[in-house]
Amino acid sequence: MKKLALAAALAASATTATAGSMAPVIVEPVVVAEAKGSSSGILLPLILLVLVAAAVAAD
Repeated sequence: MKKLALAAALAASATTATAGSMAPVIVEPVVVAEAKGSSSGILLPLILLVLVAAAVAAD
């Protein structure tokens, strides 16, 4: 009978010791730095378009 009472007491104390839950983990959002855009990739096609338009207008 003593063992049963001791087991019940230990079980009761274990449940109160673990009552509640751990605080939720707060994860900060990842900040992604975007590369700055540049118009150098469009510059050459625009120059070629202007040259073709000038050649067509000259005819």
